[in-house]
Amino acid sequence: MKPATGATPLIALDAVALDTETTGLNTARARIVQIGAIAVSRGRILDGRQIEMLVDPEIAIPSASTRIHGVTNAMVRNAPAFAAAWTAVQAFVESRIIIGHAIGFDLSMLKHEAARAGLEWQKPRSLCVKLLARLVEPGQADQSLDAIAARLGITIADRHSALGDARAAAEIFVALLPKLQERGIRTLAEAERACMEQRAELETGHRAGWAEPVSRPAPPSFRSVDPFAYRHRVGELMSSPPVVVAPSVSVNDAIALMISRRISSLFVADPAEPGLPLDTYGIVTERDVMRLLASDGEKALAMSVGDVASRPLASIREQAFAYRAVGRMDRLKIRHLAVRHENGRLAGVVSARDLLKLRASAAINLDDTIEHATSPAEIAAAWAMLPGVADALIAERIDARAIAEIVSEELCAMTRRAAILAEAEMAGEGHGPPPSPFAVLVLGSGGRGESLLAADQDNAIVFAEGDPDGPADRWFARLGEKIANLLDQSGVPYCKGGVMAKNATWRGSLAHWKKRVADWIGRSRPQDLLNVDIFFDLRPVHGDLALGEALFAHAYELGHTRPEFAKLLGEQVAPGNPFTLFGGLQLEGGRIDLKLHGLFPVVAMARTLAIRHGIRARSTRERLEGLIGLDIGGDEDMTAMLSAHSVLLALLLAQQSRDLYAGLPVSNRVELAKLDKAQRAELKAALKALQPAPDLVRDLMFG
Repeated sequence: MKPATGATPLIALDAVALDTETTGLNTARARIVQIGAIAVSRGRILDGRQIEMLVDPEIAIPSASTRIHGVTNAMVRNAPAFAAAWTAVQAFVESRIIIGHAIGFDLSMLKHEAARAGLEWQKPRSLCVKLLARLVEPGQADQSLDAIAARLGITIADRHSALGDARAAAEIFVALLPKLQERGIRTLAEAERACMEQRAELETGHRAGWAEPVSRPAPPSFRSVDPFAYRHRVGELMSSPPVVVAPSVSVNDAIALMISRRISSLFVADPAEPGLPLDTYGIVTERDVMRLLASDGEKALAMSVGDVASRPLASIREQAFAYRAVGRMDRLKIRHLAVRHENGRLAGVVSARDLLKLRASAAINLDDTIEHATSPAEIAAAWAMLPGVADALIAERIDARAIAEIVSEELCAMTRRAAILAEAEMAGEGHGPPPSPFAVLVLGSGGRGESLLAADQDNAIVFAEGDPDGPADRWFARLGEKIANLLDQSGVPYCKGGVMAKNATWRGSLAHWKKRVADWIGRSRPQDLLNVDIFFDLRPVHGDLALGEALFAHAYELGHTRPEFAKLLGEQVAPGNPFTLFGGLQLEGGRIDLKLHGLFPVVAMARTLAIRHGIRARSTRERLEGLIGLDIGGDEDMTAMLSAHSVLLALLLAQQSRDLYAGLPVSNRVELAKLDKAQRAELKAALKALQPAPDLVRDLMFG
């Protein structure tokens, strides 16, 4: 279990709801007589994971207290003392977040009991459902356990028993999750910050001698990561071309071939050649052969590989990062992955042996969890690891553009997984299979491979055929709605601009999309140009990827042949002046908007010139490098733009990570006071390097 950080979505928390019953309400003098706790994981109460213990308070239990919780002196006569009970509770809780109603009281009781027993006390990270309920219903005066439960439709069983009250707190927490999300409180740090702002309630607890019911948001300490896993792609590590044999080849001959070629696997297909669609192939590995010989002995040698090959292939994209291959092999418990081109055809094979270049002690903090997640909570848990990985990679001085690519990989994986889960929901609801082949597209920064940690949804759907508002379109509208909802629940909010496949503007048949793009390019109104901007970065991530690629190619070709369109796009490239009269930076609330003054100009310039000059690339870096390769523009100017782009991404990633852990709204604005002298100088130099962007676009439009 990975410990929660401030960036962990509430829906993804591993927590324990806890309650104590005591001899009284004075936390300095009262003693604990019962402890109850129940596990909550990813928005669900785990009924089989609970604990309830009587505790010997070593003093007489007042009759008034017994009348409330029912625990008598006779009941605790043979119960363990606090030290033994707390050891058992700690083993149950581990590093999970503690939640409870008025949990400050319980934490204070535990602290005092630990001191009496001579035990070391470290306050666990905690949340109070009483404070969370007040965030959801600020006008409600009665925030007792009974009142909150009643308003949420929760029936409390075994009231005033430790386990009964702990379960009630757990049920309240789960019921509050969607209500908190609606109010923009999605992560642990956001919940902590919002609770800490309820000063009157906190002061009441302080006066009563209670512990602070929530922890103050703080950055976590991370293990280092192996930069190799995040710097290199599978295509760099794979064996290619793959060795393919016909199904009729004997196991004996396959063994001889593997020995002679010093390889540990063979693909099986008819015809025996690489580059075919992935579902054409089976695979035979050295371990398969060893198991076969162990079970069938010498007669296994005469078998044909077509009869023993494993299907379907487990595969990975050629452009995936190495960490993804490590995670997938670990998840599937296999040692070989077929590597596929973006078009779904076999490109090569990567083995566990190929990945031995990774240090044995490497921390691969990102794994393959998203690819087999069954719920938004599981997807959210994986997404929450990104800020820590970004921090570690920045510390390792990895190019920020590569880090943004990793964030984009995870965002695309989330979108793909949401689409798979949405399809399953559609089938379960009786809507049947997709009415035609289709592709789910990620647009904007995700498609460019330049996502940051403040990502929201930008997606679309293209399907093979069907009229607007026809049966096919209505089916995909439902699918788009489900995808959007799943992503929102997973921690990627709805796009404020409505760029989502659930909206009619962002879905359609291939023919309709082509007409729509032609209209955008032909009319070139401000909104059309905005749509085109985000659309030209599209990346297909699920379904018939060739449909998405065909649309991308068509749009690029159409834009390339219309110089007047590129010129209009170029007129949008205007960074504005981020500098004051005396050379300082223009700030608002101590922050500067680096998207407005930096990222937008360089991204728009690279896109515009790439369309104009037929450079069919998606990322800003590839577009600028393509321009340099065509000898369009001075190398010095373009290189300065490339460097500035990397600087801005690094500063934004670091700021967004800090804000996530602090529970602050994540944006494209960087706090100048958090930058050291060297970083400020670097920022100014980067912004100055981007000032000529509009002039470069005009000068190079017909270069």
